Amino acid sequence: MSLFPIDNIRNFSIIAHVDHGKSTLADRILEITGAIKTDEINKQVLDKLQVERERGITVKAQTASIVYRHKGQVFLLNLIDTPGHVDFTYEVSRSLAACEGVILLVDANEGVQAQTVANFYLAFANGLTIIPVLNKIDLKNANPEAVKEQMLNLFEIDPDDVLQISAKHGTGVRDVIERVIDTIPPPTYKCEIEKPFRGLLFDSWFDRYKGAISLLLVVDGEIKKGDHISSSHTGKSYEVKELGILTPKEVLVPQLYTGQVGFITANMRSPKDAQVGDTLYLKGSDVTPLEGFRPAKPMVFAGVYPLDQSENHVLRGALERLTLNDGSVSMNIETSAALGQGWRLGFLGLLHMDVFNQRLEQEHGAQVIITTPSVPYKVELHGEKVIERYGGKEVIVTNPSHWPDTSHIVSTSEPMIMGTIITPDRYLGAVIGLCQEKRGFQHNMKNLDNDRIIMQYQLPLNEIVVDFYDKLKSITSGYASFDYEDIGFQPSSLVKLDFLLNSQAVEELSIIVHKSKAQSFGRYICEKLQEKIPRQLFHIGIQAAVGGKILARTNIKPLRKDVTAKLYGGDITRRKKLLKQQTEGKKQMKMYGKIQVPRETFISILKR
Repeated sequence: MSLFPIDNIRNFSIIAHVDHGKSTLADRILEITGAIKTDEINKQVLDKLQVERERGITVKAQTASIVYRHKGQVFLLNLIDTPGHVDFTYEVSRSLAACEGVILLVDANEGVQAQTVANFYLAFANGLTIIPVLNKIDLKNANPEAVKEQMLNLFEIDPDDVLQISAKHGTGVRDVIERVIDTIPPPTYKCEIEKPFRGLLFDSWFDRYKGAISLLLVVDGEIKKGDHISSSHTGKSYEVKELGILTPKEVLVPQLYTGQVGFITANMRSPKDAQVGDTLYLKGSDVTPLEGFRPAKPMVFAGVYPLDQSENHVLRGALERLTLNDGSVSMNIETSAALGQGWRLGFLGLLHMDVFNQRLEQEHGAQVIITTPSVPYKVELHGEKVIERYGGKEVIVTNPSHWPDTSHIVSTSEPMIMGTIITPDRYLGAVIGLCQEKRGFQHNMKNLDNDRIIMQYQLPLNEIVVDFYDKLKSITSGYASFDYEDIGFQPSSLVKLDFLLNSQAVEELSIIVHKSKAQSFGRYICEKLQEKIPRQLFHIGIQAAVGGKILARTNIKPLRKDVTAKLYGGDITRRKKLLKQQTEGKKQMKMYGKIQVPRETFISILKR
C-alpha cells in the first residue's frame, strides 16, 4: 500500500437513476483494470446481496479498490457503486463523504430521470467533481444529442464534456477511467499525512466470527495491524486485528496510508460499537472528531412481529445485525394485544421496507408479520395535565394507539413532501388526476424537451406511502419517474378512525386518516372485516367511528340452528314458542359472548 502516495489516489462514486447501468459500468471498470477476469458471467459483481441479484437493483453501496497505470504512473482508484432508488439516498450521501468526485451516469435511451436530478444536486452540494457520462449508446432508440441538451438545460453541463459509452460492450470505458484520473483531485485537501491517525467509518457489517467489520477512509496519518485505536462515539478502545482492502475480494494488508479506503476488524463484538459516521483515532492522541453524517430521518413506520412469539429473541438478534449494516432504520420496542411483542421500525420509504423484510428472511431466516405502513404526525395539545402526561405541548405520534383524545387536541399536522415527476407529455392528464386524487398541490411544471415534462407537486406523505408509485407507473406505462424530498409538517384535518365490534373498540385496527377520506376508508375496512371474521352464534355489528360519530357499518349474520327440525306437525304456537326461546337466547348470548377475532384476521387487515 506504500506504493501509492496520496497524489496517486482517486476516490469516486458512480451515481445515477435506477437501472441506468451503474453496476454494469462497475463490472467493466473492474475487468479493464484487471481486478476481475473478463468473463460472460460478470454481472452485478459488486451486488453481493441475494435481494439485489433477484430484483436487479443496487441496495447497498459497495467498494472496490483497483490499480490502473496511466501516463507511466500507477494509480489506486477507490470505486463506490451506489444505489439509484430514492429510498436509498442515505446510502448515496454516505458514500459521497468518502469521495472527491462522481461519475454521473445517464441512460441515452431514457434520458434524465427524477433521481438523476436528485443525485446531481447531492454531489453538487458536496462540492464534488462531476464527470457526465452517457450510457447505452449502442441501443437503436438511443438519442445522445437530445439527452445532452437535457443535461445542458437542467445542469448547465457542456455537451462537449459528456462522454459516450456502452457499459455492456465496454465501449469508451477506458476513457472514463482516464477522465477520472485527470479531473478528480486526490484527497490532499482534506487529508494530512503528518498528523496522528484519524479515520471516518462510513460503512460496517457483521461477521459471526470476526464481529463488526468497519469500512473506513484514512483521513490523517496511517494505521497498521496491532495498533490500539479508540472510538469517538463509544469511547471504547480496541486492538486492530486485521486490515485489508476490497478488490472486490477481501485482501489483507499490513498497513493503510493517508487517503486510502479499507476495512478493519478490531474485536468489536456488539453491532452498536461500529457506528456509521464515527471517528476512529489512535488511543491516547488528542484529535478533533470528524463531521459525521446527518442521521437518516425515517419517513415510513411499520410494526414488525415474529410469526411465533417464541422466536422473539432470534428476531431481535437478526434486527440488530441488519440495522448495523443499514443504519438508516430506526428501531423501538412495541407491544400489541393481538400480535404480541415486536418492534416499531422506521424506514426511508416503501421499497426500503420491502427490501429490509426480504433481507430478514433471506439472510437471517426470520419469518415476520409487517403491519400497514404509517407516517409520523404532529399533534398540538392543550391542558396542563395533558401536556405533562405527554411530555410537551407538541408530540410526534407514530402509532395510532397513542393518539390523544380529541378533546385535548388543538391542531394536527402531517408530513409533506415535494415530489418531482418526469413524464412523457401524452400522460400529463392522467398524472395530474392522480396527484389531485392524492390531495396534491402543483408547484411548477416545465418542458424538459419536446416530449417530456418535469413537474413538482406538494403531496402528503401519507397519500404516497402505499400505492402512489405503483399507480404512477401503471398510468404512464412505466415511463414516468418519481423522486421526493421531505419539506416538513403542515397543518391538516386528521382524525383517528376506530373500528368497533358490537360497540367494543378494537385498538389494533385504529388508523389515522384525513377527514375527507375517513368515510370511504372506514367502509372499505368494515367490508374487509365482514369477509374475514368467522360467523358466531350471535349477531355481530362492525362499525367505523370517529369519536362518537358512526361513519360506516356492516353486519355479520349469526349461525342458526334449526330448532323446529324435531317438530312433525301439531299447532303453530309450538313452533312460535321455540323460535321465541331461540331469539331470547341469542340476545343473552350477545350480552355475554366475546367475539374471538382470529390472529389471521388481524394479520390480513394489518398486513400491507
